[in-house]
Amino acid sequence: MTRISTTLLGLLTAAALATSGMAFAADPAMMKDGMMVDQKGMTLYTFDKDTTAGKSMCNGQCAENWPPLMAPADAKAMGKWTMVKRDDGHMQWAFDGKPLYTFKMDKKAGDMAGDGKGDVWHVAK
Repeated sequence: MTRISTTLLGLLTAAALATSGMAFAADPAMMKDGMMVDQKGMTLYTFDKDTTAGKSMCNGQCAENWPPLMAPADAKAMGKWTMVKRDDGHMQWAFDGKPLYTFKMDKKAGDMAGDGKGDVWHVAK
């Protein structure tokens, strides 16, 4: 290998490692237009019945209508981001102690059809 190709290979390897590390450091959601959205831009919600710290009260049919913002098995808490263990054993992201959900009736990024549903669902802000 020439010196240039060796240097280029080293730079590409460093860039790949740096990029993969950044992906893991990213927050599971972000703020957009004053509301919290997932990585696809879908609106996130909180559920008033989630009153016990570290517990989601939305399971079964509720979770089919309000899909939880799932966390990977190897997720780590970071700042205000924590996880709650769901009844099915899977992990769900929570922000500032509140489990987060999407709404199945939201069809595209920015939809907020779930805001105020049953007076217990609210856009996460």
